[in-house]
Amino acid sequence: MAFAPMGPEASFFEVLDRHRASLLAALSKGSPEPPVQGTRTASSSEVLASIENIIQDVVTTLARNEAPAFIIDNRSSWENIKFDDTVGLQMVSHCTTRKIKSDSPKSVKKFALILKILSMIYKLVQSNTYATKRDIYYTDSQLFGNQSVVDNIIDDISCMLKVPRRSLHILSTSKGLIAGSLRFTEEDGTRVSCACGASALVCREPQSWMGPPSSQERRQAIAVPSNIQGLRNLITDAKFLLIVEKDATFQRLLDDNFCNKMSPCIMVTGKGIPDLNTRLLVKKLWDLFHIPVFTLVDADPHGIEIMCIYKYGSMSMSFEAHNLTVPAVRWLGLLPSDINRLNIPKDSLIPLTKRDQMKLDSILKRPYVTCQPFWRKEMEMMADSRMKAEIQALTSLSSDYLSRVYLPNKLKFGGWI
Repeated sequence: MAFAPMGPEASFFEVLDRHRASLLAALSKGSPEPPVQGTRTASSSEVLASIENIIQDVVTTLARNEAPAFIIDNRSSWENIKFDDTVGLQMVSHCTTRKIKSDSPKSVKKFALILKILSMIYKLVQSNTYATKRDIYYTDSQLFGNQSVVDNIIDDISCMLKVPRRSLHILSTSKGLIAGSLRFTEEDGTRVSCACGASALVCREPQSWMGPPSSQERRQAIAVPSNIQGLRNLITDAKFLLIVEKDATFQRLLDDNFCNKMSPCIMVTGKGIPDLNTRLLVKKLWDLFHIPVFTLVDADPHGIEIMCIYKYGSMSMSFEAHNLTVPAVRWLGLLPSDINRLNIPKDSLIPLTKRDQMKLDSILKRPYVTCQPFWRKEMEMMADSRMKAEIQALTSLSSDYLSRVYLPNKLKFGGWI
């Protein structure tokens, strides 16, 4: 008796397989040189020594009856950014800096907060314990004012010490989700299957991995782990990885059983602008498996911005680009050209706001657009039409058009750029 395959027939993946072969061929030509300016994983003793050197400089400066200051690389200037199409946006080795003075009314508070967080990091590393950014904020929420102040200072310290946040023993709670054909073991021994639907399991007992676990948690998707570097034994037979911009679209694809229909595949969402852990996970999956990576975003400037972050990185985190970017990412949809091609009703479109137009103009001026002529053409099409469309606009064609028609056809016939 013959049984129908659970996923698409083998020929469905023919174009995808050719795409993967071309990616592998490009990789075989040679890896990019190590970054001149960037972070590197550091041992606890190295981190402690670096902090001690900083504090020693502060003490020495005070002993000379001078006001100490921190020299921080400027992470908010395009002048400090160079573009490499094999890595993305990188901070230049001799960038402009900002001086956080202890005797300036404008910066004295930030100077004090940097000292405070450096002290907390030192204790964490010394005791081999970890804390989240949220934990640090709530040690003195009135002093810090808001969470973004803590986040920014931690990134400044990471950049100043040239080490990733993980080496500072600081974690962040992940907001991203993952589903599909992927299994892994977390640092504490928790074994996780990201299989879609009712088969998604989190096994708390290591011996239960291959058999029915005695304790299990069933869910539609798995939260992206907070310690990506600690993941091990990652296993997948996925043909592709689909990054979905919005949680609502991600959940709709799960409801439509997309993962199983297109099996084997992996889906990830950062629920909008991706957090560090989601970006680290996508990077890790690419580095380990070299499967095609696609983005599904709204046909608007915000969606394009999010896609660019996954592919080329961001200006503020350019000092860690080599750990975060996946230049192999391709734009699967929603393309501005799809709007006319699919005859999406005009009442499903939304006019670009002034803020949208400014964002679009900003993206068009970025260095990576010059090596993406098809992206430029799509963005210029959006600018000319002065209209944008959300992925949900596809429901005007049919309620399950996205999962039943749009994505399968895009994947089968190579409809990405």
